[in-house]
Amino acid sequence: MYCPRCSQLQISEETKFCSRCGFPLGLVSEVLAHGGFLPQLADLHKSKKWLTRKNGVVFSLFWFMFFLLIMAPFFGITGADEMAGISAIIGIFGGLMWLIGSLVLMKVEQKQYALPINELPNANVNTFYETNQKNLPPKRTQTAQSYVAPTSAWKAPNTGEFEQPRSIIEGTTKLLRKEDE
Repeated sequence: MYCPRCSQLQISEETKFCSRCGFPLGLVSEVLAHGGFLPQLADLHKSKKWLTRKNGVVFSLFWFMFFLLIMAPFFGITGADEMAGISAIIGIFGGLMWLIGSLVLMKVEQKQYALPINELPNANVNTFYETNQKNLPPKRTQTAQSYVAPTSAWKAPNTGEFEQPRSIIEGTTKLLRKEDE
């Protein structure tokens, strides 16, 4: 398998990152394992169903409001009292039937989750930090024995030279003795 960014040949198919540029290869190996197709994306190409439980509940509410709150007063104003009553009955019982039918018979809509974007579009590691470095810097080693602290290093103060704080009650006992006298 080759890295799609730098064309470096990878040692193994299970490699998670490119050894040269650090590009994450997990998704690339998954695409290659499934023959150029991701099964997670198969749901995106399915046609969306509109006969779902949520749509049935919304339709039953609109049915109820239309027949009871719009048509019944309309028929009442026009003088068709029988039609106003029939419209109210159709609105109440028809809305209830739609509500119960949608809750019992219709399927729940599958949630669509947005896939996380792992990389900036057209982002290159070399140009992202405005460097033109192709490889890692050369290896530098420094043993612990050869390390010397900088001359301007901060040193802890010698606390042994400080005076111990006085007692809080020391001055008050002297005041009490003076008051007794």
